[in-house]
Amino acid sequence: MQDSCRTLREGRPLDVTEEDLALINALQIAPRLSWADAAEVLGVHATTLAARWERLTAAGAAWVTAHPMGDPQKMCLAFVDVECELHRRAEVTQALAAVPEIVTVEEAASNRDLMLTVITGSLQHFTAVASRLHAIEGLVKYQTALATRLHTGAYAWRINVLNRSQLQALRALAGPEAAGSAPSAAVGEPLPASHLAILPFLSKDGRATAAEIARALDRHPATVQRQLNRVLASGVLSFRCEIAQKYSGFPVTCHWFANVPPGQHEAAAEELRSFRNVRLSASTTGRTNFVIIMWLQSLADVMNAELALQQRIPGIELVESVVMLRTVKRVGWMLNPDSTASGDVVAVTTGAPELVG
Repeated sequence: MQDSCRTLREGRPLDVTEEDLALINALQIAPRLSWADAAEVLGVHATTLAARWERLTAAGAAWVTAHPMGDPQKMCLAFVDVECELHRRAEVTQALAAVPEIVTVEEAASNRDLMLTVITGSLQHFTAVASRLHAIEGLVKYQTALATRLHTGAYAWRINVLNRSQLQALRALAGPEAAGSAPSAAVGEPLPASHLAILPFLSKDGRATAAEIARALDRHPATVQRQLNRVLASGVLSFRCEIAQKYSGFPVTCHWFANVPPGQHEAAAEELRSFRNVRLSASTTGRTNFVIIMWLQSLADVMNAELALQQRIPGIELVESVVMLRTVKRVGWMLNPDSTASGDVVAVTTGAPELVG
């Protein structure tokens, strides 16, 4: 990975250094880690870390978000291929990105135009969302694969620049909102309406403080602090720290549609967990029965990854590989063409426990 990456946003050059990546890595593990605790682990003054994070978020290079969790046994995760009229592709993309249940929208270099990740509370809910696609002018056809089991999600992906002792310290400091933590026993318990008003703020900024939320809601800070503490402890939200892909060292996204022999899916998934660049793996219905998503360093690595998959997963048949040209929306966040966050967020309204890539 290069020591620094450079972009131009609002006319200002931005360097993302190894120190910046270390901070992002820390927040991937503990998204709401206090700057004081982060300072102890990273050996950098808290005010320096706060300023560094402000610079990164202002440039759209990194962000922390939160989305509702639900019962993983009832959720419906779907991968939808979309074909649209060429001259109306931008309109169709915009219309799809505005749908909250469509959490991720990607432009594909293949015979489909767009690839969608859709999360709903049930199969019936997905059917209702799918029926709305027919009303989008310019959308010609779509095809769906439903996930029968999620093996790995992007919530567990790390940029891996910290050492083992730092990682252990961060895991010990992470609170109930730790990225990728399992749902608590309280998941599903209803929160009062006054508490639900906090959720959109955490979707926009997963590190939002009680004081910031209180000012926006015109409530007393102490009241909001109690409400926020209850929200965090309830386990109804999943937090994650994202990085603009261009700064990750892996600027290429590739999806593989594969067939894995029956009875071998768990073994294949376990092997994939040793691939550091896997963002998602899932068993699916449809023309193939397994999907793998990786972030890669270059197009040349597509062939290298395919060779590794075939060598390490007995019987896997790689039916199709699809490289993404651009991610338009990721976990509700609208992205710029250079993969940085635009600042616009379509809040994920459906419980979605770690189901997004």
